[in-house]
Amino acid sequence: MDIIKKVKQTIEKYNMLSIGDHVLVGLSGGPDSVCLLYILNMLKPEYRLKISAAYIDHGLRPEDVPEEIEFCKHLCESLNIPFYTQSIDVKNFAKNEKMNIQEAARILRYAALEQISLNIKAHKIAVAHNADDQAETVIMRLLRGAGPAGLSGIPPVRKKIIRPLIEIERSEIEKFLSERNISYITDASNESLKYLRNKIRKTLMPVIKSISPQATKIISRTADILREENDYINIAVTKALMRLMSRKTDKTVELFCNPMEVLNIVILRRALRVAIDSVRDLKGLSFDHIEEIIKLIKTGKPGDRIYLPKGIRAIKGYSTLTITAEAPKKLSTYEIAEPEDVYLKETNVVVSLKEIKKEEVKDFGDGKHTIYADMDKVKFPLIVRARKAGDYFYPFGFGKRKKLQDFFVDEKIPRDERDAVPIIESNGAIVCIAGYRLDDRFKIDDNTKRCLQIKILPKL
Repeated sequence: MDIIKKVKQTIEKYNMLSIGDHVLVGLSGGPDSVCLLYILNMLKPEYRLKISAAYIDHGLRPEDVPEEIEFCKHLCESLNIPFYTQSIDVKNFAKNEKMNIQEAARILRYAALEQISLNIKAHKIAVAHNADDQAETVIMRLLRGAGPAGLSGIPPVRKKIIRPLIEIERSEIEKFLSERNISYITDASNESLKYLRNKIRKTLMPVIKSISPQATKIISRTADILREENDYINIAVTKALMRLMSRKTDKTVELFCNPMEVLNIVILRRALRVAIDSVRDLKGLSFDHIEEIIKLIKTGKPGDRIYLPKGIRAIKGYSTLTITAEAPKKLSTYEIAEPEDVYLKETNVVVSLKEIKKEEVKDFGDGKHTIYADMDKVKFPLIVRARKAGDYFYPFGFGKRKKLQDFFVDEKIPRDERDAVPIIESNGAIVCIAGYRLDDRFKIDDNTKRCLQIKILPKL
C-alpha cells in the first residue's frame, strides 16, 4: 500500500487530526521527521491544515547543530512552512534530576515543543516515531523488566502529541525519500552502540528479522493489543481506587489496607503505581518496589515503612497505608527560660516542664513520655532542638556514653522521624531525648531535693 494512504489510515484510526488543525512538527532534519513533514504537507489540502515546524537544540552536539538548523530552515522555506528553534540544557537538567541523558532530553524536548505550540496556538504536535521505533521500544522495555503498561510501547496519541508514522516501517520511509529524491541529515549519534536503543537496532533487530521478517509488524501489533488491554485494566484500577482512597492531598494519599489485602494482585500493583504517581511522578519505580509495598500491606506492623526513590515513603498505619512525598518534619530550636509549657509547632506536641518536690514524685513515670530529672543538675535556659551530627548522651540505665544515631537505630525510630524528636539540652549537655530516655547524668539520686518533671503531650 502507498505510504500516504497508510499514514492517512493511521491518522483516521487514532483520530489524530481534525479539519483545520494547526500542527507543529518536531523537525530534526533526520529521515523520519523530514518524511513526516513532507507527508503532512501533502495531506494539508485534504485536512485544511496549518503546518509549522520546530527544531530543538539539546546542547549535546554543538558542532552539528548550526548545519542542521540551516538545513531545516531551508527545507521549511521551500515548503512555505513557518520554522522555529529553541535551545534546552539537557546536561544540567540530567545532572540536577539524577537521570540519564536520553530521558532528560526527552522530557525537555517535549516541554519545549509544548511551549512553542502554546506560543503559536498549535492544536497538535506531530513527532516522527515509526513502527521500528515502536518495536525497539517494546524490546528495550522487555529487557528492563517492564509490565503490560510499559510493553504497550509508544502511544500513537498522547494528549496533543500525535505520531502519524507509528505504523510505517523505516524501510518504507527510506523508500519514500529515495523515490522523491528528498535529502535529509544523518545524525552520527544514531550509530553509537553506547546507547541501548542503538544496540537493539544495530545488533538485535537484524537477528530477530532474520528469524521473522515480519517482526516489526508483529511486535507493533502486540503493543497495540497490550495497549488496549492496558486501557481496560486502567478502568478497573480507577474504580478500585475510588473504593480504596481514604484521603488525598497534592503530596499524600491514604489508602484503606483491608480492601487491598484481598484485591486482585494485578489491579493492586497498578493501583499502587497510580497512587504513587499521584503524589510524585516517579519514573524509577521498579517491580520490586511495588512488591515491597504489597508485603508491607499484608504483613507489616503499624509504623513500618518503606523508603522509595525521590523521597517518597509508604507508611503502614493501623488501618491505612499512607504514601507521601511530604518532606519529613524538622524541629526548630526553642529556648526555655523557666519551667513552662512549650508548644512545638512542627510536631504538634507540647513539652510541659514543671518544678516539683522530690516527695511529690510518686513513681518515675514511664521514663519516656513522663521523665523526672534532678532540678539542681539542670541549668536554665534549656534548649529544645532537633538532633545534630555528633550528638551523644548517657542513656539512663545503660551505664555508658552512646551516640544518638546508634540510640535511634536501636529504638527503631524511623529515619524520616528522627529530625522531629525533641532533644532537651542544658548547658551543652543532653538532658533527655523527649519521649524516649533521660540522660543518666541528670537522674534523681539520694541528694536530690527538687525535681524537674518533663512531659510530652499531644496538643489538644
